[in-house]
Order: sequence, then structure tokens, then C-alpha cells
Amino acid sequence: MKKIIALVLCVLMVVAVLAACSDQAQEAADGGEATSDAAASSVEAIKEKGELVMLTNASFPPYEYLGDDNKPAGVDVDLMGQVAEELGVELKVVDMDFDGLIAALMAGKGDAVAAGLTVTDERKQSVDFSDDYATATQYIIAKEDDDSIQSVDDLADKVVGVQLGTTGDIYMSDDGMAKELKQYKNALEAAMDLKNGNIDAIVVDKMPASTIVDANEGLKLIGDAFGEEKYAVAVAKGNEDLIEVINKVISRLNDDGKIERWTAEHAELFANLGN
Repeated sequence: MKKIIALVLCVLMVVAVLAACSDQAQEAADGGEATSDAAASSVEAIKEKGELVMLTNASFPPYEYLGDDNKPAGVDVDLMGQVAEELGVELKVVDMDFDGLIAALMAGKGDAVAAGLTVTDERKQSVDFSDDYATATQYIIAKEDDDSIQSVDDLADKVVGVQLGTTGDIYMSDDGMAKELKQYKNALEAAMDLKNGNIDAIVVDKMPASTIVDANEGLKLIGDAFGEEKYAVAVAKGNEDLIEVINKVISRLNDDGKIERWTAEHAELFANLGN
């Protein structure tokens, strides 16, 4: 009798173990399916909704600015338009404050950030970047009649304007770089304050600096470049399929020389805006 009871108990234990293993296997399968769904192709999701949502700050000419029709235009808009065409969808451009772009992307409010965005190690912790498509350096804008500023070293006793969250902002935030730092939502607002005598200089990327000077009489560009950087398109972490498409488009545009041509064309368009 004892042997029979022991045998029955043994059989019950084996059945219980097999059932538990079966449940764990099913849970793993279910979890694997959920994980697969969560990591579904971002490209397929974009195609399904029929639009590519680009987040930007349309105050950084010639890369992005508001055109005559008050809609975002510029090099980045053209670039992402080509990406949308490659995907067979429409491009939707969302204009917002520059310092909120990365957070908005991470929150799923857009598919990509294209905003003259510099590749940095800090940003790489939050987003993935495409291949770079432009090289920039920091330049100084000053009033045309101000000869006291010849280089970045001369800003130590000046009130300097920067665009919040940009490389210029990060660079000039170091101790001793400026007597006072004023942060603006965009470089165009800083240019207006410079013309009105509220600040002494602006530090911003070369192409926007050149474009702003060309469009504003009484301002000049200081020929002391510093802080080389690269621009790229940012996407949410893990969106490798979207990065692949963007890189394909960037490579094609560079081979055709289109990005360089667009840069010159949009600089001229912005300089003549409203004239």
C-alpha cells in the first residue's frame, strides 16, 4: 500500500511539473508575441497611417523657417519630404520649441526630429541618429558698428544670446564664456534683440548665422568659427528600419548634390522673404 501511495504521489508531482512547464512555455510565447508586437516595424506603422510626422523648430534658416505661406520650409523639410516619398506617404511637419523636440519624439508625438540637430553623446542616450548630412561650426553675430568683438574670447564681458537647447547654448553656458547669457526660443528672436541693443552678440551655427545676417541690415558675421558639429535626423531608440530608409535617402541626395543646392537656395529664399 505504501509503495502504491508513493507511486501515485510521484505521478502527481510529474504531472504538476509538466503543467507548470507548459504554462511557462505558453507565457513565454505570449510574452514573445507581445514583445514582437511592441517592436513592430516603425516603417510599416508609418505606411499604415499614411504619413511621416516630422518634429522641428521652424526658426533655424536655411534648415527650417516659415515661408511666405506661413508653412515650414527649408533643407530639412525637403529632406524629410524625400523620405516620405520613399515610403509612399505624406509628410506632416509639426513646429514646436527646439528644447522640447527630443522629449516629444520619445513620447511618440512624431516619427523623427529634423531640425539642424547636432549629434551629441548625451542625445545618443535618448535617441538614435541617421548618418550626418551637414557639418556646422559656431559663429558670432554682432552689430555692424561694433568693433569690440573679434573672436569668442571677446564675449567674456558681453551679454550673449543663444537658442535654448542648441550647441551654442551648451558651449556658452561654460563659466567665463559670457558676462551674461540670454536664452531664446529661436535665433530669430535673438536677432531682433541684438538689433534693438538688448544684447551684444549671438552665438549660433554658421549657416543660420549667415542667413540671419543676410536678411537683417546692420548685423555682421564674425569670422571666428569654433565648435565643429554634425547634423543628423533623430528617431526613437530601436527604429532601425526607419534609420535605414533615411540613410538611403541622405546618401542619394548627397550623391546628387541636392542638399548643398537646397542649402544655398533656402538661404536666398529666406533672405528675400517678405521683400
